[in-house]
Amino acid sequence: MKTSTRAHVDAQPRGENVSAGKARGVTAGTGVDRVHPLWLRITHWLNALAAIVMVLSGWRIYDASPVFKGFMIPLQLTLGGWLAGALQWHFAAMWLLMANGLVYLGLNLTTGRMFTKFFPLTLGAVFSDLFAALTGRLHHNDLRRYNAVQKLAYLVVIVDLIVLVLSGLAIWKSVQFPSLRWLMGGYDTARIVHFCAMAVLVAFFVVHVVMVAIVPRSLLAMLRGR
Repeated sequence: MKTSTRAHVDAQPRGENVSAGKARGVTAGTGVDRVHPLWLRITHWLNALAAIVMVLSGWRIYDASPVFKGFMIPLQLTLGGWLAGALQWHFAAMWLLMANGLVYLGLNLTTGRMFTKFFPLTLGAVFSDLFAALTGRLHHNDLRRYNAVQKLAYLVVIVDLIVLVLSGLAIWKSVQFPSLRWLMGGYDTARIVHFCAMAVLVAFFVVHVVMVAIVPRSLLAMLRGR
């Protein structure tokens, strides 16, 4: 009887440890912390591919009819070679971005990751972490936890991609979506909104790449999940 009781008592902490491990993202049977699930890594890289293709082809489309007179994107940085070719690349990447983006948002919401990873978020925490980052005192020991600046950046880029898609639709299907065109302030304003949203995306991409260079473990985590 004593042996049975002792076995039950000894087994209980182990069960608790297994549950705690799952909550922390420890892969069963390996003891290895999982930073990113497989679905997140797949959608991340597909989003990155689609966004890069859309930006490069979008620059070629922009050059065919510049929004800002006198400002042109160097041809060497564009994709498509000519306007029709750039449009084909742009539309192909657009469908990929829309489909994959919906999967990304849907899984983030249904799994609860959207709320556990990006919230809570306060303005004070953003300024505090930003100051720590600029002074070299922001640590990245636990890749499973986002600091306030990361949370804000990821939320901004999610909203920015939505604005890109909507403003793009207002430009592409201006007659079919008159309400969307009106929401964007008209066709010409929609082009400005689209360009500015693209600029925000490029700025995010540059900062993102710099941060990956500073913390290369984050790239490995996005490739292998841990």
